[in-house]
Amino acid sequence: MTSRRAFSVAVYARRRNEILVIHHNRLGTWLPIGGEMEDGETPLEAARRELLEETGLSATFSDLEGALDGVPPGFLGYEEHQAGSKGMHMNFVFVADVGPDAKVSPNHEFSDFRWTDRAATEKLDSPLNVRQFGYLALDAIPKA
Repeated sequence: MTSRRAFSVAVYARRRNEILVIHHNRLGTWLPIGGEMEDGETPLEAARRELLEETGLSATFSDLEGALDGVPPGFLGYEEHQAGSKGMHMNFVFVADVGPDAKVSPNHEFSDFRWTDRAATEKLDSPLNVRQFGYLALDAIPKA
């Protein structure tokens, strides 16, 4: 029997030289904002929706330096991971810039949040790929 498979997104909201991470209640670890895509959504649409639903933040998803033609704005990469009883998550990862005074309005999915710079991201109690994508988000350069 094939386990459940779902497309999902992760969004690294970036403010200056910091990224937003949440302490996920159910999973008990530090993660970016994210969730499963809804029927008919593109990954970019899902990223915008998840960011707004989970934090109240709106952000700018910019075309990135070095991105291939046709890649959605803010797209950093793709990864797959087992999501417990939810099955395989096929995850599109994005970076999006928020203003310097952005205020997070937490929802029920997380108990804590923080803005982390590169040094703090390195020390997060989170899966390795979360930290690796965090570095990519911190280093991503919007096209001029």
